[in-house]
Amino acid sequence: MRLFSMYSWTRKRHVLHAYGLHFMEAPWAGGVVLLVCVAIAMLLANLPFTAGFYHDLLHTSLAVNIGYGSENWIFPKEMTVEKFINDGLMVIFFFTVGLEIKREIVCGQLSSVRRAILPVLAAAGGMLAPALIFLLFNHGTGAVNGWGIPTATDIAFAVGILSMLGDRVPVSLKVFLTALAIADDLGAIIVIALFYGGTIEWGCLAVALAIMAALYLMNRMGETRMMCYLIPAIVIWSLFYYSGIHSTISGVAMAMLIPMKPRYSKEYYFRKQACLTESLTRSAETGEFPDEEHRYYLRRLSRLAHSSMGMSYRLEHVLTPYVTFLIMPIFALANAGVVISSAEYFNIFHFSHEIGSVGMGVFFGLLIGKPLGIFTASWIAVKSKLAVMPEGASWRMLWAVACLGGIGFTMSIFVDTLAFSHPEMIDRGKIAILMGSTAAGILGSTLILLFSKSKNERRHEA
Repeated sequence: MRLFSMYSWTRKRHVLHAYGLHFMEAPWAGGVVLLVCVAIAMLLANLPFTAGFYHDLLHTSLAVNIGYGSENWIFPKEMTVEKFINDGLMVIFFFTVGLEIKREIVCGQLSSVRRAILPVLAAAGGMLAPALIFLLFNHGTGAVNGWGIPTATDIAFAVGILSMLGDRVPVSLKVFLTALAIADDLGAIIVIALFYGGTIEWGCLAVALAIMAALYLMNRMGETRMMCYLIPAIVIWSLFYYSGIHSTISGVAMAMLIPMKPRYSKEYYFRKQACLTESLTRSAETGEFPDEEHRYYLRRLSRLAHSSMGMSYRLEHVLTPYVTFLIMPIFALANAGVVISSAEYFNIFHFSHEIGSVGMGVFFGLLIGKPLGIFTASWIAVKSKLAVMPEGASWRMLWAVACLGGIGFTMSIFVDTLAFSHPEMIDRGKIAILMGSTAAGILGSTLILLFSKSKNERRHEA
């Protein structure tokens, strides 16, 4: 009986593991986890028996005093749990985004002018229009610095919704939205670097740039050992943190310096792989598989395959699950916990009164500005012959997909925390981001369902 129960538990564990892997590999899984974390954060921030603990935890200091008396040196300066998440953990998010951008520029959808022109122009239009709408609502007010909040598209939510809609959306438009979101991320990074930093400490910045220049030369000389890049990355993060430029930009900068070229060439890999496979096959004819000799050849084959992929690709592959299912959920837990003091936040008749011009600018920037900018820029690019329409797409389906570009959760909340210093202004922006992103997701999904037909329906009609 005991053996049977152990077998049953082992079998259940394997089944749960298989389901877990299947869930994590789904394109929409990251968006689902983020939604759950948003709901948990809202509950933690508003329930009377958790709100105090939640906010106290986020403001707990993590800085360490080094030295004695008046010679104390606090490192890192002003570091709290919330700041550690936004300035520390999010560096890994930006590093992974930088690796993805680099891959797309070198060998992906942004690798040639012809392939890149439409999503790049659409991304530019999708940043300009919501910024202008925000400025219309906030011109001449103290909130004008928040113009960058509604300019970003959240790739996890947008692509996740497209994946759940299945074959109702042409593959070309899925590729278009993915490339647009990546170009949009690059634009958001530039906006953060140029407009949302502090007073620059030129000495720290100069040292960081000198180290980065050395790493660039090391890359050009063919250095492919990972530790030679990751250890200096920690130093560069510290220098950016103290320089006044937002420290997350160091993650993107480092991503651009990571080698894409593998240690072994294609020719070397196939020649060596053939030799090792032949030796393994010959040794496997006798004895029990795998014995010590077989394991030796298998390890050699594994190391050969590992070193035949560029460091940039390997890091992106390893980090992406951690970013999707750990770092971004932690970011959501720390930043989506908005205190809602009145149910009138959700009353449309009191919308402008409660949330004010900040919320109106963000909400309508995401819901109207993003799709309008994406669609208009795409229409001009196609009609002027600068770009071609995605294969199998119609203008009304392009408009529906453009509406999904109004989902601006992660990057928008991040910019919101940089744009304002007053907690009430930050909360107003976050509420508008959540409402605007939800409205954009519902609108885009509804339009896609109205404008499209599945493959089975098209086959039935034929």
